[in-house]
Amino acid sequence: MAGRINEEDIAAVRERAKIEDVVGSYVMLRNAGGGSMKGLCPFHDESTPSFNVTPARGLWYCFGACSEGGDVISFLQKIENLTFAEAVQKLADRVGIQLRISDDGGPRMPAGLRVRLMEAHKAAAEFFAEQLSTPDALTARRFLAERGFDRAAAEEFGVGYAPRGGRQLGQHLKGRGFAEEELITGGLLRQRGYDFFSGRLLWPIRDAGKSVVGFGARRIFDEDRLPAKYINTPETPLYKKSHVLYGLDLARPEIGKRAQAVVVEGYTDVMAAHLSGVKTAVASCGTAFGNDHARILQRLMGDQGNGEVIFTFDGDAAGQNAALKVFSLDSAFITQTYVAIEPTGLDPCDLRLQHGDAAVRELVGRRMPLYRFVMDNVLSKYDLDRADARVDALREAAPLVASVRDRGKVSEYIRELAKWLGMDPEEVRHEVNRVASRASRRPAQPEQGGHRDQRGHRDQAQSQRPEAPTAAASSPSTPGTAAAADILPDPHDRSLGTERETAKLIIQVPQLFGDELSRLTSDDFTHPAYAAVLRHAHKAAANPPASNPSAPDPFSDWPRRVATAEDNPWVNSLVIALAVEPLLTAAPTHGYVIAYTSKLRVNTVSRQIGRIKSRLQRTNPVQDPTTYNKTFSELVMLEAQRKQLQIRSLSGG
Repeated sequence: MAGRINEEDIAAVRERAKIEDVVGSYVMLRNAGGGSMKGLCPFHDESTPSFNVTPARGLWYCFGACSEGGDVISFLQKIENLTFAEAVQKLADRVGIQLRISDDGGPRMPAGLRVRLMEAHKAAAEFFAEQLSTPDALTARRFLAERGFDRAAAEEFGVGYAPRGGRQLGQHLKGRGFAEEELITGGLLRQRGYDFFSGRLLWPIRDAGKSVVGFGARRIFDEDRLPAKYINTPETPLYKKSHVLYGLDLARPEIGKRAQAVVVEGYTDVMAAHLSGVKTAVASCGTAFGNDHARILQRLMGDQGNGEVIFTFDGDAAGQNAALKVFSLDSAFITQTYVAIEPTGLDPCDLRLQHGDAAVRELVGRRMPLYRFVMDNVLSKYDLDRADARVDALREAAPLVASVRDRGKVSEYIRELAKWLGMDPEEVRHEVNRVASRASRRPAQPEQGGHRDQRGHRDQAQSQRPEAPTAAASSPSTPGTAAAADILPDPHDRSLGTERETAKLIIQVPQLFGDELSRLTSDDFTHPAYAAVLRHAHKAAANPPASNPSAPDPFSDWPRRVATAEDNPWVNSLVIALAVEPLLTAAPTHGYVIAYTSKLRVNTVSRQIGRIKSRLQRTNPVQDPTTYNKTFSELVMLEAQRKQLQIRSLSGG
């Protein structure tokens, strides 16, 4: 080490850099009594605050997993990845202390590259802000004015302009004593000494401590050689795009005070939100919102269970995809996640411009839970009044529920999804668990072939609840093949017990049914395989043996006729199984058949009631009283029908 910082200056830095203020720039601290303050540790993930600060002693300590502690200098070293000298220099700049560095017979010791880069960025931000008032920046000023931002707004956010010459910033900073290599390392210059930004409107990006660490730049000239609308500072020792949020320097106090953060999509959106009174708005810079961003906000909000992170997205497909990505991060938050969508598709900047400040505040006020938004978008693609569409909707929705890492939320999501679909919660839970189980067993490289959904999962529709193949689409495979094994229902599935016993009765004792066979429909069976057996039985009954149409026994050779009513080998396999499997009673009667067909129809009506209730929940009785009253009448009729069937299932007649 070529130089040493004066010990008195170090002591002065420790004394004047209040630890509660410095730590409070990164962590939301709350009074914990006894002269101490508490917050979530910034050095490891935790949900219960274990990070303590004692202002009177100028010390911090983590009683959780870290078990580390120190003074204000060591805190800054750790959180900013600085050397001791760099941390002292940054704190000295913060509190206005001019450090004295002894030569020790060698060259004067530099404060450190990081501190030099921060000084260069501060000087660059001042330079760009001054350039905004020059004649060359007329287009930039017009851009701001057209979006409702005056000079005061530009000054508040430090908006600036990079001249088109391509050399001005470098010349200015070199004149201030910065070396070209330093400026290239900091992302302010390109190789060969050209300015990194040229002819663009600029926003300084600051860290939580309000130090400039990078810039975001917007294209404003048609002749700009870079086609990208926005470019950002490249990754540097200061600027890590996954670790910064634009507007955080302004929003940090309000985020802690209100336990709320509003995540918008761009620099002008942050400006519009703050100027409209939404002081908690931030935006990611040059990258999608990710886990690191989530952790930053979580630390600032602390452990408040009533906190909110609100995302604003466009209502288009890109916005929906962004919501899906954020939904996958949901468990990174202890607080609740919401989404605010403007129906007209306007972003906060355009919304403020067209409808005023109040409209932006109302947008945030109309927030809805992120999970509900994601599910609404998934379910809106399906006609939930159709049985097949409900099954398809469940298949698409189940991976979303299964992907939630916070298992405490999954049960509630399952209940909500079941209510929306009008399905039994256990049926929904079964599908979610199946998806989760398959995901946990899935190899790193997906299998070749087959349809894959948006998450890359192979479509496993035929493994659990397949559509019964038609004759034209049926496989040439024979009974006992892997394909047939995948399609055939599990004979030990207790949830399908009534369906299996009824199917066995259809195959083994069709003569006991009378008119009951014709009253059954495919909708009475939830498993497509059993529904296919009924369809085959109906065809067989409608086509008696051609050799003797008037034969006294229309059910002669019945199992074979049912099996071959359509050319589906897997149905033939199932019919054989049903024909040989013992019934639950040794002496079936007509009453026994009536009891089981009635049980089957009770289940059918119960599913219909669930769908009607779901439809009622989606119908506003004030806005659409006609539909609501009609649907309610259907519900009353179905409830009465279910009661009659229940009585019939018990009496057997």
